[in-house]
Amino acid sequence: MTKIKCHCGSQKNFNECCEPFIKGTENPATALELMRSRYSAYVTHSAEYLLATTHISERKYYSKSEILDWATSNQWLKLEIVTATENTVEFKAYFLDNKLQKQIHHERSTFKLENGSWFYVDGQFFN
Repeated sequence: MTKIKCHCGSQKNFNECCEPFIKGTENPATALELMRSRYSAYVTHSAEYLLATTHISERKYYSKSEILDWATSNQWLKLEIVTATENTVEFKAYFLDNKLQKQIHHERSTFKLENGSWFYVDGQFFN
């Protein structure tokens, strides 16, 4: 089996980094780990994981089909972490859109630790 580097840019192998989180065999220990694993979930089209790791108070604003459409219509290039605190992560996700135009999704995400698990709450977007 070929070992691939994790999509999140950690330099670890995917099966030792984000894959256990996406498969549900481990839980991210920090907001940063959750954010990185959510990026990898977009790359691997793991909409179920993205929905499951969205805070219950925000889940009604998302649908599995919309998440999957966004994930599959883009070619994910790389993740850059700008800053991270205990419960926020500012990042830039570089991708090619469906017209193969380079795009950057720049966001400061807020996360919440609840019952031992981290969840994505919301994000502030930058142009």
